Amino acid sequence: MSTDLQDTGFLLKTFMEHMTDNIYFKDAQSRFVMVNKAFCDQTGLSADQVVGKTDMDLFSEGHARQAYADEQRIIATGKPLIGIEEKETWQDGRITWVSTTKMPLKNADGKIIGTFGVSRDITAHKEAELQAASYAEQMKEDIGMAAELQKTFFPSSYPAFPEGASPEDSRVEFLYHHHASSWISGDFCTIRKLSDSETGIFICDVMGHGMQAALGTAFIRMLVQENIDDDADPGRFLGRMNKQLIPVLQKDSMFLYATACYVVFDASTGRVRMANAGHPVPLHFQTAGNTADWLMDDNSLRGPALAITQEAQFKTFESWLQPGDSIVMYTDGLYEVEREDGQEFGEDRLLEAAQRCAAHPLTSLFPALENAARQFTKKSELDDDVCIVGLHYKRLLLS
Repeated sequence: MSTDLQDTGFLLKTFMEHMTDNIYFKDAQSRFVMVNKAFCDQTGLSADQVVGKTDMDLFSEGHARQAYADEQRIIATGKPLIGIEEKETWQDGRITWVSTTKMPLKNADGKIIGTFGVSRDITAHKEAELQAASYAEQMKEDIGMAAELQKTFFPSSYPAFPEGASPEDSRVEFLYHHHASSWISGDFCTIRKLSDSETGIFICDVMGHGMQAALGTAFIRMLVQENIDDDADPGRFLGRMNKQLIPVLQKDSMFLYATACYVVFDASTGRVRMANAGHPVPLHFQTAGNTADWLMDDNSLRGPALAITQEAQFKTFESWLQPGDSIVMYTDGLYEVEREDGQEFGEDRLLEAAQRCAAHPLTSLFPALENAARQFTKKSELDDDVCIVGLHYKRLLLS
């Protein structure tokens, strides 16, 4: 075997010169006694200029004090520091990051006489990490603002019939509930007074989750605000909405659609007109017999979702409410929830739950329906966005 291979000094020198990580040895006072070429390249100093110096001579005071404290603790306890991240601020203002391992330096008798360490430059990685964290924080703030804005999409007050009546004296009671599974939602509803006796209730569910779905609801809300007063026929209203949504939601880079249901109720007659665009069928709670059923049972009246096809047509269905009846509209997050075995709560169980609590007022009916779904899944929260909106026809509005 070559004598060079047996010369530890030669091996150490070779290792030190070719190692791309910074390697350094320090005495008990944390003064440099040996550094490698990589260390010199990073500092811009020769080994002669570094040896005998401390971190206070090379780095910022904050970094130097922390390094000194770490090394003195290693000397006192004999316990190394492994893989710690250190931020280095140089005297010229540069900031770099290293992953450092520092060990106790012992003599032949096992006495600790200093420390030695290896520092690997991770500046590029750390800067990317910090940039990603900054982007994430900014995104969190943006989503938070979007969530607050989205809350304004929902009703802040309810129509009164007759005009000016208190909520207690109004012939019709309205209520909505919205639960977003994340910060922002693809569900939306609105309640709009159309005349002295008519109200329009619109509910929709934009495909998907997150920001894309939320932007879809924002655009739909704008169209609803623009169009809802122009036509009290629900079928024509949904047809107009469909034509206006297709150019926006059907793009090469994006394909969104929305299910929707629109109900127009006349408090002076009890007449209900409704059109459906692929949306769950509303529940009809009947005071006669305290029971509940679907507001319509003819699936041919259920049109396609909005923004699927330009030629879509939506039929207007007509029904009647008796004083004491209620209508409840909802999104599919209320029943498309599953147990651990994959079994879905489903529409049939939702109807059974509605029939059990048919005598409830809206204020306790909504949570009762949600609780039925939660009890089925054994989950404290539902997985999807849920929006519920309804009306209770208390008394006939006299002209």
